[in-house]
Amino acid sequence: MILTGNVTKGMGTAKKFVNMMQNSFYTKTNVILFLGTLNIKLNKSYVLKPDFIIKAKEYGGAFNVQIQKCKVLNENAYIVRSEKNIDKNGDYGQDIIEIVSDINFRKKYNLKDGDRINILIQ
Repeated sequence: MILTGNVTKGMGTAKKFVNMMQNSFYTKTNVILFLGTLNIKLNKSYVLKPDFIIKAKEYGGAFNVQIQKCKVLNENAYIVRSEKNIDKNGDYGQDIIEIVSDINFRKKYNLKDGDRINILIQ
C-alpha cells in the first residue's frame, strides 16, 4: 500500500518524545532514531496497523505509541502514533502521520513544507 501526502510542519515537541522513546525503540528495532519526526498530511485518513507498541510505562510517557514499518524515499522508517491521537481528543487527526528514522529526511533530501511524498507501507 502507498500513502501519499505533503510534508507539513509539526508542533515542535517531537524531539522530546523521540528522545524519551529512544531506548525502548532501540531494544525493539536496533535503530537509533534521529531526534525529530517528519510530519506528512495525507490526502485521506489512515488507521495505523501497528507492528508493535511501545507502552507508556516503557518510556515514561502518558500514552502508548503505535509503531508501523514503512519506507520513505526508499529508506527504512516507521510511522509513530500516540494512542492519544487515535480519537478526536488528540493533537492530530488520522490524516497526519509522523515518521521516525535514523536519518533527518528534511536535511538529507532537502524536503520543505508542501513537498509531495509517498510512504510505502510494508
